[in-house]
Amino acid sequence: MQRLLYISLCMAVLLFGTGCDPKKQPDASDAGKYRVVTTTGMITDIVKNVGGDRVEVIGLMGPGVDPHLYKPSAGDVQKLNSASLIFYNGLHLESKMGDVLAKMSGNTKTIAVTSAVDRSLLLTPPEFDGQYDPHLWFDVTLWMKAVGTVRDALGEFDPDNTLTYWTNAQRYFAKLSELHQYVQTQAERVPAEKRVLVTAHDAFNYFGKAYGFEVRGLQGISTATEAGIADVQKLATFIAERRIPAIFVESSVSSRSLEAVKAAVKSKGFDVKIGGELFSDAMGNQGTPESTYIGMVRHNIDTIVNALIGKSSAHTSSTTGY
Repeated sequence: MQRLLYISLCMAVLLFGTGCDPKKQPDASDAGKYRVVTTTGMITDIVKNVGGDRVEVIGLMGPGVDPHLYKPSAGDVQKLNSASLIFYNGLHLESKMGDVLAKMSGNTKTIAVTSAVDRSLLLTPPEFDGQYDPHLWFDVTLWMKAVGTVRDALGEFDPDNTLTYWTNAQRYFAKLSELHQYVQTQAERVPAEKRVLVTAHDAFNYFGKAYGFEVRGLQGISTATEAGIADVQKLATFIAERRIPAIFVESSVSSRSLEAVKAAVKSKGFDVKIGGELFSDAMGNQGTPESTYIGMVRHNIDTIVNALIGKSSAHTSSTTGY
């Protein structure tokens, strides 16, 4: 069934490139809004902030969905076919689906939001087979570059409303600059020697580089890479020797492997706690603060800091107002 769906998506690509009528007119059923399809929740959030009232945004990947393992459904093909624009992350985050989107041509334009980021700023972990680490949204300053890409693409597609997109983007940039400063300030609450972040998979390397944390993940950059017993024991030894007080599960990755690490650490005479749940490749449930990019990042840094310095989550600051 998954193979058939993948073939269907490829067929949709061919349809997009066959010279159908341009989708330059807003959809009358959506109060004159352009229909934009996005992959991850973080990209959906950018388009909502920058596109504002001019767009109807359809996100393919909801809360808890792992983009590394995501397989497009037949319904996704229909959504893609109805889009005026499609935004995706790129850098192989969306796996085979990203490869298909990158090859689309014709009247439905597809844009990788990471396309304009200077490659010298991207990380190239040796274990990721020569590819770039796609998780750059954890460095807020890099994600601001993705916002610029969305702004420019919307303005090019709908030039009559370029000023609207630029105004919305500037407003969002101001909030993201404030967010970056907040993360920096929170990180500095943790003594330098205690800034060690251990998670289920290696999604936080940009975060570590930007905000001064040593990062260790049980799995590799992609969750498609499974951890073995040797990986569990190696990480457990590291945690016990460094006496790291907390490790963190992720909303889009099974907690089973981290529970195995916790048990392995205990067998070595040290008790590490699960410090909380972080949002890595997907955001929170609709209606919660973590369902926005800003709320997700604030939740993550508050959870990390409070667990590493031994404070209750009750001290976590509010993310309202965004």
